[in-house]
Amino acid sequence: MPINKTRFPRFVMPVLILIVAGIIVSVIFKNPPTAKRFGGAKQAQLIVDAKTIEPRSYRVQVASYGIVKPRTQSILVAQVSGEISFISDSLRDGGFFEKGQMLLSIDERDYLAEVKIAEASLLSAKQALVEEQARGKQALADWQRLGSGDTPSDLVLRKPQLAAQQANVLSAQAKLEKAQLALERTKIVAPFSGRVLKKHVDIGQVVSNNAQLAEIFATDKVEIRLPINNKDLAFINLPEVYQSGEKTNQNSLVTFNSDLIGEQTWQGTLVRTEGAINDASQQLYVVAQIEDPYSTPVSGQNPVKIGQYVSATIKGREIPNALVIPNNAIYQGSYVYVLDKENQLLRKDISLAWQGESESLVATGLMANERLVVTPLGQVSSGTRVAVIGEAPAKKRDSEQRVTKLKEIAKQRGITVEQLKAERKAMREQEKAL
Repeated sequence: MPINKTRFPRFVMPVLILIVAGIIVSVIFKNPPTAKRFGGAKQAQLIVDAKTIEPRSYRVQVASYGIVKPRTQSILVAQVSGEISFISDSLRDGGFFEKGQMLLSIDERDYLAEVKIAEASLLSAKQALVEEQARGKQALADWQRLGSGDTPSDLVLRKPQLAAQQANVLSAQAKLEKAQLALERTKIVAPFSGRVLKKHVDIGQVVSNNAQLAEIFATDKVEIRLPINNKDLAFINLPEVYQSGEKTNQNSLVTFNSDLIGEQTWQGTLVRTEGAINDASQQLYVVAQIEDPYSTPVSGQNPVKIGQYVSATIKGREIPNALVIPNNAIYQGSYVYVLDKENQLLRKDISLAWQGESESLVATGLMANERLVVTPLGQVSSGTRVAVIGEAPAKKRDSEQRVTKLKEIAKQRGITVEQLKAERKAMREQEKAL
């Protein structure tokens, strides 16, 4: 006998599946996962350094640069031609010499001969003059002996002939002086105390008239031409010279530095201001001098060199009650960050009166006794609370203030701090019970 299989309606199975799924979802919602969820990492608080801005007297130091140039520079030129017969040991590149020292000599024999010829010509002219003077006297005597009684003419007395002989004497005298001058010019003498910049000739060389022999410069002073930024002009005592001869502000000190041969330093002064603005840079130039740069050797330091590049620091004016801030606290040259009482960052726009290499003078935007943030910051918004180096955190300060207040109350009531805390704890428990 065949087995009868019970057949369920087709809609029963989907219904059962839905019922089971609902039971599972209900169980999950009633029994949520117990794993502990952690929030994101706590962001670290910014730590900054702050500086209280206090007005103070400030001496402006203006930076500039320049190249060392001689104050007096000359080119020795031969005024006569000939062979060089002598050169001084001082006439070498870099050699020192004194005023009046003979540096170079040209063969003088031809010029000695010229002097002797000129002397002979002068003697002959003088002899002819004496003879003519005698003839004139004899002509006057002859005229008087004739006894005509008339006044003799100049021609009779040979006055024109006498004047011609006097002119010959003067000409011979001039030729002698010219020959002596040429002889003197065979010896090249230093016009001032100085140093040789470059020598162009050597012994045995034949030079012509106007040939360059050497380039020399005076060693009493050297000069440096310094450009001044227009924004710095108001902070320098510019040395001026007026048509009347009056000079002003001649004592502005300048410190020169160079690292050409180690660290080198020289002291100088501003001596004059140029009379025109430079066309190329549209800047005004001042000229500084270093006195006797070669006179006294400085231990461990070489003397300044002509053509050497140096940086300069000019001692400017003293500004009273100046607000001075470091340049690293200024952002984009226009704003800074300060701290309020709650140690929150506040952005403040400022304008600068002057800016140096490391410090600036504030014209507007900051007040005295404000706390300036000197730590470089990135993208920070105003209102961000920060921690200040050297100050206690806010929670610690509040805790210390509460302890101090408790001590004061306990002292006023004549009890200990522990007793006061116990009383307050009991009062809080009573309030909770009610």
